Amino acid sequence: MKTYLAIDIGASSGRHIVAWLEKGKIETREVYRFPNDAIMKNGHLCWDIEALETHVVLGLKAAKEQGWQPACIGIDTWGVDFVFLDKEGKRLGDAVAYRDSRTDGMDAELEKVMPFRCHFGLCGIAKQPFNTVYQMMAVVKEHPEYAVEAADFLMMPEYLSYILTGKKAHEWTNCTTGALCNAESGTWSETIRAAAGIPDSWFGTPMVKPGTVLGALTERIAAKIGYQSVVILPATHDTGSAYMAVPARDDGAAFLSSGTWSLLGTELPAPITGEDALNAGFTNEGGFGGTIRFLKNIMGMWMLQRIHKEIGKAHTFAEMAEMARNSFYPAYIDAADNRFLAPESMLEEVKAALRDAGAPAPACLADILRAVTMGLAVCYAKSIREMSAITGKTFTSVNIVGGGSANIVLNQMTADITGLPVYAGPTEGTALGNLAAQMIADGAFADLAAFRAALPGSFEIKEYMPKSKGYTERNDQHDFL
Repeated sequence: MKTYLAIDIGASSGRHIVAWLEKGKIETREVYRFPNDAIMKNGHLCWDIEALETHVVLGLKAAKEQGWQPACIGIDTWGVDFVFLDKEGKRLGDAVAYRDSRTDGMDAELEKVMPFRCHFGLCGIAKQPFNTVYQMMAVVKEHPEYAVEAADFLMMPEYLSYILTGKKAHEWTNCTTGALCNAESGTWSETIRAAAGIPDSWFGTPMVKPGTVLGALTERIAAKIGYQSVVILPATHDTGSAYMAVPARDDGAAFLSSGTWSLLGTELPAPITGEDALNAGFTNEGGFGGTIRFLKNIMGMWMLQRIHKEIGKAHTFAEMAEMARNSFYPAYIDAADNRFLAPESMLEEVKAALRDAGAPAPACLADILRAVTMGLAVCYAKSIREMSAITGKTFTSVNIVGGGSANIVLNQMTADITGLPVYAGPTEGTALGNLAAQMIADGAFADLAAFRAALPGSFEIKEYMPKSKGYTERNDQHDFL
């Protein structure tokens, strides 16, 4: 029986998941899980890259110890972050995290040379302070010596795949997230690079599409884990993988990858880079098969994760959801506001945002949780309406994958406020999309449509129907849109 292994690493944890086909069903098993968090190092918020390298290998070893010997391996992570390599192929410097403040003011610096309207017209990527282009500008400013010392860079999943194989390649879906690619050609933009003052010498590694075989494990790695395997580059950006695992019923499906971030969008054959898309904050990222993920970044479960940590994990996420359901609080936050990106205290930032909006002060934790949960659902509804106007598509359902699809309260609120049926699951959407790219490359599925067709029979998909009279859970909550 041939097996495949997805290494799916998010901003708070990572997991190794083995999969195989059995009687037409996709079967999975988690074999390893590990924490991931950013730490302060050398004055910056950084990923513990040494720990990530170690856990990637330990998880592969754990698979063998549990009786699995996968034929293929794929790694996906979040986007925009990267590491440099020196002329000997060794890592240079730290793996600085996207929530670090080093990019403060970099967008304004670039706009002195290239107005954002022009920048967006080229790359199709919404302005985010953490975009790769701004991170690289910050590096040039802080480490001018890297112009000579750095021979190359790799995005995070590319780097971890390099650790396993010794082979380098840029994977298209991840590269497109950083506002350095030309949206039409799908290649690095020399125009953007020149405007940002980023050295050409960093861009020598070729860019490939998801599903490309990177290579076999190095002899050293194979000896450590006890078997040989082949590394395939999936859609290495986690949202690119997650979108592959949406069991969409028709072209009217709005896709929502719900995890640390909520990425709400649709698949298109070509990018949309006009002023409507720019003004509404939509972005055009690469997708499997050359498609475009036209989507909006919304803060997502990050806010609830931070609150969970701040309260000392006194309540489970399920308990927090029930608290939100039972609150009578009438206001909500704007879940697309960058003020929630990296506040010192998420609880205090939510209170401040409500205060700034003229809302009543929340009386308890449940009120804050409701303001966040409702804010997410309202933001989803507004984004679907904007997306419909920009694309001309009529959306008939919301299809949620990822860990956030387990939040039954948010799912029902989303159905009520959008007025659309919500289909939630699979929860391990990103890992499944990773596995999809491997299975398609290996011939287990003919194409992505065949893989998606197998999902409903393999995993639980929960349905949430909107209430017939719209959102009427509280008499004092109405007209949310």
